[in-house]
Amino acid sequence: MVSTSSTTEQGQDPYAPGADTSAGRVFTVTGQDWDTIAEGLAEEGEDHVVVNMGPQHPSTHGVLRLILELEGETVTEARCGIGYLHTGIEKNMEFRSWVQGVTFCTRMDYLSPFYNEATYSLGVERLLDIEADIPEKAQVMRVLLMELNRISSHLVAIATGGMEIGALTVMTIGFRERELVLDLFELITGLRMNHAFIRPGGVAQDMPPGALDQIRDFVALMKKRLPEYAALCNANPIFKGRLVGIGHLDLAGCLALGLTGPVLRSTGLPWDLRKSQPYSGYEDYDFEVPTRDTCDAYGRFRIRLDEMWESLKIVEQAAERLAGLEGAPVMVADKKIAWPSQLAVGTDGMGNSLDHIRHIMGESMEALIHHFKLVTEGFRVPAGQAYVPVESPRGELGAHVVSDGGTRPYRAHFRDPSFTNLQATSVMSEGGMVADVIVAIASIDPVMGGVDR
Repeated sequence: MVSTSSTTEQGQDPYAPGADTSAGRVFTVTGQDWDTIAEGLAEEGEDHVVVNMGPQHPSTHGVLRLILELEGETVTEARCGIGYLHTGIEKNMEFRSWVQGVTFCTRMDYLSPFYNEATYSLGVERLLDIEADIPEKAQVMRVLLMELNRISSHLVAIATGGMEIGALTVMTIGFRERELVLDLFELITGLRMNHAFIRPGGVAQDMPPGALDQIRDFVALMKKRLPEYAALCNANPIFKGRLVGIGHLDLAGCLALGLTGPVLRSTGLPWDLRKSQPYSGYEDYDFEVPTRDTCDAYGRFRIRLDEMWESLKIVEQAAERLAGLEGAPVMVADKKIAWPSQLAVGTDGMGNSLDHIRHIMGESMEALIHHFKLVTEGFRVPAGQAYVPVESPRGELGAHVVSDGGTRPYRAHFRDPSFTNLQATSVMSEGGMVADVIVAIASIDPVMGGVDR
């Protein structure tokens, strides 16, 4: 067996000794020298080669290591090496209050932070038995932010997928549009990512002035921009040549592996939790669940493109509903649970608004006590466990939250679709060409922060 390694010369790297590789002759590949490897293989009379692809950023999906066994350019075995972005988020949440947990979990799948926050908050609200008490405006704002997040996430999936196969124009316009979504996030939450905005009981703050107008402008612009992706890719013979028939996985394979999201819907099954198990009032919105029957990378690309159109429809409906909810509450009425949602940035751009400080410090002793206890200790959650999944851009994302009756989670474990869907790497890649491995993985759209947590 001949193995290639992406380390430095043997013996020079104390953390990657050469003896850890296979028993055959070892070649160190540092780029632009595949001819040397080919000549060496010819001398050995050996066609079988093991390639370490990574751990690097093959497609901006995250730090993923692929171990590929090749016969010529055909992949005979593909395995994933994960764990490079492990951050101990689930364990850390056991040492923080229930509200502080939002700040941790929003960082898991960093391309869809609002979904991480939503599934965790929905689970906590079920344990608190306050699901029916969440204000309508908070629910509509959650839907609005999640669908904007779906658009931004799919834009990254399409942009990076295009970049991997050389379609750099797709990459540049994808990130151009994503910037517009992140601008909206910054306007509404104050941050471009890792928002901690969706919290148990509602959302952190009300919509800022002028936000709905900017959202409507964004929707109008996206309706002009989205057809550019279709014009560049849908019927492009080179694009289709790289994607059609690649990463094939049928319905039986998806069900056996527990795959969800666009990968599952590319087999023709319209499984979408927003329709099948509605949450946050999704049953009140008019939208379709796009499907394809191609079971390949091309079908998954087309599904993501179609889903962005459906998300725009939901965003429009949510914006209209918010226009009629001016001044409505965005947090539950119970002050022993509700995080002080009237917190706002002061006129100097820092700290809290003077009006709110005046209220809690000078007008109401009870408000001051609740504020102090909420921030320092947090509220108690009745003992029990709950699991409320949501339909993230990559599939079923769920938080299994367990309480022992205290002010901190006893356990919080997340079912991340990237982790589950990554199982399909070997099935999609083996038997195909090495050039098609990245296309197959890009069609899964894994985010390694969600895989490793």
